[in-house]
Amino acid sequence: MVLSPELRFSRRAVLLTAAGLLVGCSRQPEASEVHLRLATGPAGAVYRRIGGALAEHISEQVPAVTVTTVPSGASTDNIRMLRAGEVHLGLTSLDALIRADGSAPPGLSAICRLYDSHLHLVVMADSAIDEFQDLEGKRLSLGAHDSGTEFTALRVLRLGTVNADRRHLSQAESATALRDGTIDAMFSLTGVPTPAITELAQRHPIRLIPLDAQAGGLFTEYPGPYAPAMIHATAYAGVPAIRTVAVPNVLLARDDLPEGLAYAITDTVFTHTGAITSAGRDDAETLPEAWQINVRTGIATASVPLHPGAAAWFRDRKR
Repeated sequence: MVLSPELRFSRRAVLLTAAGLLVGCSRQPEASEVHLRLATGPAGAVYRRIGGALAEHISEQVPAVTVTTVPSGASTDNIRMLRAGEVHLGLTSLDALIRADGSAPPGLSAICRLYDSHLHLVVMADSAIDEFQDLEGKRLSLGAHDSGTEFTALRVLRLGTVNADRRHLSQAESATALRDGTIDAMFSLTGVPTPAITELAQRHPIRLIPLDAQAGGLFTEYPGPYAPAMIHATAYAGVPAIRTVAVPNVLLARDDLPEGLAYAITDTVFTHTGAITSAGRDDAETLPEAWQINVRTGIATASVPLHPGAAAWFRDRKR
């Protein structure tokens, strides 16, 4: 695959960036010559917020690099844009990335594993829906088209043989529709807590439907990307804890991203986690998902290979 002309890197820009890294110089905005595009997610999603924080901090910390975020449907859409050469970096859930034979799509590799998303099934507190099977015939949002939520929700519905009236709404749109009564339930595969559900729970009583049986089905049918998990009672106002399934999220890059840039991005992610969590935000707007970012789990990208530049950073870290 070949990047479209506007996404190619000049040799001089890459050398400038590498030189800056070698001498440890501070960022000099006037020397910026590398422009990266990072695919994030839809309104109301953690991908949008954490992608913005990553872009902001990489731009601040890596000499001669500016990162611009690209809103998207989320995981599947981000993979498509990466493969088409529309972006250099993108966020995705691991299950949407790994193919049926356990391999990753060609031309893509991981910078690192970031944090885990949890599958939410949300209803209003007075809903007649008490368990997964009650979704039969109900109006259900599967998330935006090409999102990780849609991908995982469709797998869950197939395994449970539930026929619902399926809608495709972003997380923010789903929360509004649930509040207004135009849908009966919404799926959301996202970090905990997620903005759209947090805001809904603060204004209206909601419930989360347990998905432990569905989690077991996913483990059996699709071994690898899933793990049992719990959304704790502290996550959303007035909402009891429930069991569900977790899916890791990774920061992806195209294979043709220069190794020096991939190395620098990896270094920024793991040496400035605290700043990424709260940079430019007050205490009420911190990103708790970012606290999951650590070197020990960062290398655990399953069958998705690490980008050579990221692999080099992890090797150097062990020395």
